[in-house]
Amino acid sequence: MNTTDPQIVLGTMDFGTRVAPDRAFAILDSFVAGGGVWLDTANCYSFWTDPSGVGGASERLIGAWLRARPGARDTVRIATKVRQNPLVPHSWPKSAEGLSARAVHAGVEESLGRLGVDHIDLLWAHAEDRTVPLEETVGAFGELVAKGVALRVGAANHAAWHVERARSLARVQHVEPWTALQLRHSLLQPRPLTLVAEAGHRMLAAEDLDLARSEGLAVWSYSSLMWGSYVRADKPLPRTYDHPGTTQVLAVLDDVAGELSATRNQVVLAWLMRQGIDPIVGASRVEQIEQALASRRVRLSDEHLARFGEAR
Repeated sequence: MNTTDPQIVLGTMDFGTRVAPDRAFAILDSFVAGGGVWLDTANCYSFWTDPSGVGGASERLIGAWLRARPGARDTVRIATKVRQNPLVPHSWPKSAEGLSARAVHAGVEESLGRLGVDHIDLLWAHAEDRTVPLEETVGAFGELVAKGVALRVGAANHAAWHVERARSLARVQHVEPWTALQLRHSLLQPRPLTLVAEAGHRMLAAEDLDLARSEGLAVWSYSSLMWGSYVRADKPLPRTYDHPGTTQVLAVLDDVAGELSATRNQVVLAWLMRQGIDPIVGASRVEQIEQALASRRVRLSDEHLARFGEAR
């Protein structure tokens, strides 16, 4: 995996839709003031919430914030994604843009316009597109890096073998390969061999970490805090998490949180970062991102990790 210290990434999926602009600005300001660097968005956020039926609201809000905060672009790095934005309003997944070279270039050009920037620090392929030759997608991402439009490229919700195949093709084409993975991961795990309810989510597997550690890839995790389910009684865990392992892990989590004078969420984030994973944290209030950033000061010992390992 990459050798840089793991850090909290601010997830901005709901900015401009469920999270109003003034509150989103306050969260962004607090994140930067607390030493946060990476913002994670996507060109499709959040088409399922936006009355327009298409994405772009999150990127537009970040762009407005950057314009209102001269110099902010020098302190933050922006990651965005292409693949899922509906080309026809309210028609997903049928009209999802896909990963053809044309779609990738068009999607990125539109993202740059909404964000008001000349480059993206990390461009993700949001999900696989098996209808397009992988060589074409790899070539398109490589062209964007060669032009300086994307500084790095990564794969979200891709099978490990698919990522390695793409990296091999990039070597053949002499273009920049995917050097980052983004997958769903948290301390709690769903029952084995069960599907999660959320369309398009791909769970991080042991082979993903194996690939990342072997090849020096960055790993980002999403849904890291299970939508608040660790700390909010009104946010029950999905049914697929109803199994004995969950009960065991939560018992250890409470013990460790008590020992370290930390919240459940902070221990979960510390557990992820201890493994070299950068957790993406969504926030709808300033205090949520402040608490998340404080997890950087939570120190888990090898013994803590062993206890979690046994419980899982």
